[in-house]
Amino acid sequence: MGILGWTAVWVVITFSIYIGIAIWSRVADTRGFYVASQGVPAVANGMAVGADWMSAASFISLAGIVSFIGFDGSVYLMGWTGGYVLLALLLAPYLRKFGEYTVPDFVARRYYSKTARVVAAVAALFVSFTYVAGQMRGVGVVFSRFLGDFLAPFATAIGVEVVTIGVTIGMIIVALYAVLGGMKGVTWTQVAQYCVLIIAYLIPAVAIAAELTGNPIPQGAIGDVVPVLNQLSADLGLDMYTGPFSNLSMLNVFCITFVLMAGTAGLPHVIVRFYTVKTVRDARWSAFWAIVFIGILYTVAPAIAMFSRLEILQSFNELGAQGMAQQLGWVQNWTQAGLIESSGWTADTTVQQMLGGIDRDIIVLATPELAGLSAWVVGLVAAGGLAAALSTASGLMIVISSSLAHDIYGEVINPDASEQKRLRVGRQAIFVGVIVAGLAGIYPPGFVAEVVAFAFGLAAASFFPILVLGIFWKRCNRQGAVAGMIAGLTFTFVMIVLMRIHIITRGAIAEPFIDSFLGINAQGIGIIGMLINFALTIGISLNTPAPPQKVQDLVEQVRYPRELTPDELKEAVAEARG
Repeated sequence: MGILGWTAVWVVITFSIYIGIAIWSRVADTRGFYVASQGVPAVANGMAVGADWMSAASFISLAGIVSFIGFDGSVYLMGWTGGYVLLALLLAPYLRKFGEYTVPDFVARRYYSKTARVVAAVAALFVSFTYVAGQMRGVGVVFSRFLGDFLAPFATAIGVEVVTIGVTIGMIIVALYAVLGGMKGVTWTQVAQYCVLIIAYLIPAVAIAAELTGNPIPQGAIGDVVPVLNQLSADLGLDMYTGPFSNLSMLNVFCITFVLMAGTAGLPHVIVRFYTVKTVRDARWSAFWAIVFIGILYTVAPAIAMFSRLEILQSFNELGAQGMAQQLGWVQNWTQAGLIESSGWTADTTVQQMLGGIDRDIIVLATPELAGLSAWVVGLVAAGGLAAALSTASGLMIVISSSLAHDIYGEVINPDASEQKRLRVGRQAIFVGVIVAGLAGIYPPGFVAEVVAFAFGLAAASFFPILVLGIFWKRCNRQGAVAGMIAGLTFTFVMIVLMRIHIITRGAIAEPFIDSFLGINAQGIGIIGMLINFALTIGISLNTPAPPQKVQDLVEQVRYPRELTPDELKEAVAEARG
């Protein structure tokens, strides 16, 4: 059986499991729909957090971007992993103590304002739709490459591209288990998806590490590959692979890393996962298990990046670009999928031109073919890529649904709506989100990791300051929080549009309006939005009335793992005042 057959087998098996879980875990009330009735065990929640957080950007694109820009690509490793530690230690247990459904719930209660709730819900929608665009791009990449031949007749018959059919199938699956099971269905599906994606990620990494170095542990093989890769890069006239600041300036390395850290800590679909466990203690254990599960993939990603880079450069060194296009099956396959542009490769094509013709998003998916592994491994990696994209997309669908149906409809437009009415609106909201996400997958605005990085910038500029200040500074009030969120989100969004207008419009506008702001590029600009948010929130809070005493007491309560008695609360408040 070939790659097409094995991919179809794995996709049918895994999708059947996801649908089966959806039917088994269907819910009938809003508590089950939004927070899985707060009954998810810590280990399972840690695994679901891992799948939710390790999106298509992590599975498909992370190793690719590290492979292409070398040392500077480590900003994604440092930013995303560092941000998760920040979230686990600084925010998650405190937010769980509130015991609400959504991040806008926290914002509304902490800042005693419906306006703050609406602004937070709109910010969550901005972040989630931006993030889901990256996931659907990943789904399109997988389907167009691995199932393109199978889907092509259907696509031709109805006059659409293969990517359109692939994205549509993916979104139907997500809509099915998100609508039936809500957060409960999404949680247990994400547990299954984590198992699929981590197995799919490790098998080729272990096989290639053993083949290249004799050491089957990918992390351990890096030390043997780096000197060879650096020497080969120098021989071909490229910058040293492990040399710093070859592709990004020191300023942008710092800004992007910090934005990814703060953005991770402010991502609503990750935060809401900590509302699904029973206690604050379980929230802390969830964070621990999630770090373990995430760490497995993130320590392997740099190894895959180096292995693939070494294979590609060795192929170029031996065959040249023209020889690669004529003799290597993986180049021909990905060219046919439209993700390698090799038609212009000649004997005079330089290594830089050859690398420029390869889509970064294919690296992980192409690695098994590149190393000549069996067809079933290639198919399994494709299923893993789909699992990563769909798990995050489903988590984002819950956030989109809760923002529209719970925070805006249920709490602002129609507070008297019945339980069943709210549940019905929540399910309808998922269908709206699915349609928008599907369009983003069919008309992708850029590389997966780049699109996702924009979502982190928006999250860092909108949520991170008001969450941190809301927990640790009792003087922070609603006037400051609302102004800070609006200013931070608006500034960052406008800057990203100005710098990426040529990508967003898919070339209709040929050049960006500006290349950078104060030397900071689009992926790092969220740091300025975040600083604006902090400055406005603090400045306006200090010049407007303090929050009511009951809100300040609430903030004091949140800092303790258990519920304080009235006397203990008075004592804690007195100590805080000195």
